[in-house]
Amino acid sequence: MRRPPSAVGSRTLGAFAPHLTSGLLALGMILAFASSAFAHAVTAGDQGYIQEISGVNIIPFIYLGAKHMVTGYDHILFLLGVIFFLYRMQHIAIYVTLFAIGHSTTMLLGVYFNIGINSYIIDAIIGLSVVYKALDNMGAYQRWFGFQPNTKAATLIFGLFHGFGLSTKILEYDIAPDGLVPNLLAFNVGVEIGQLLALGAILIVMGFWRKSATFFRHAYTANVAMMAAGFLLFGYQVAGYFVS
Repeated sequence: MRRPPSAVGSRTLGAFAPHLTSGLLALGMILAFASSAFAHAVTAGDQGYIQEISGVNIIPFIYLGAKHMVTGYDHILFLLGVIFFLYRMQHIAIYVTLFAIGHSTTMLLGVYFNIGINSYIIDAIIGLSVVYKALDNMGAYQRWFGFQPNTKAATLIFGLFHGFGLSTKILEYDIAPDGLVPNLLAFNVGVEIGQLLALGAILIVMGFWRKSATFFRHAYTANVAMMAAGFLLFGYQVAGYFVS
């Protein structure tokens, strides 16, 4: 027997409610940390400290590198998207290594050769990298274009852009040339430490979530929220570029 329209609507709304609630909560979290994410640039205290010192300072630069990665919501969101549907540690290691190779290469070369890229433009591209990965996780490219982009190549390429984002922030420190190479390497070590810390936290949370019956039910919603965050970051940076 055909259900009355009201019953169908109630059932549909009831089925959609968990996804809607999850999406609203996720977007609320995005807005809650938005001000911190947009303040992702070098803090005045850190910049002042670096400008006052010279020579080799391994520990401070390791700390700054780790701090930058752990507080860099754009990097963490992309990393979350990369490992979202990866279950085997060897697969996770491959993708994280590709990402690390990418951002380490352009970060070191960008600072050493003083390659300046407008911070708004590079951060807008980083925001789009989050959008790209969220759409990839939702299977959008197969539905829209009928093919799957090479995920390993995409991770490496976007890693290169993330590295230029890092080098742009480092150049804002106005680092003394004395001890530049050791300090850059120390900063990169700190970035990798921060990445491992962030990755560890993500894997712990994802491990518990994947054991829950709600994972596959809410995975699509989570990636929609991730995509919204990427567009939010992109839009903010584009607006900043035109008003700066």
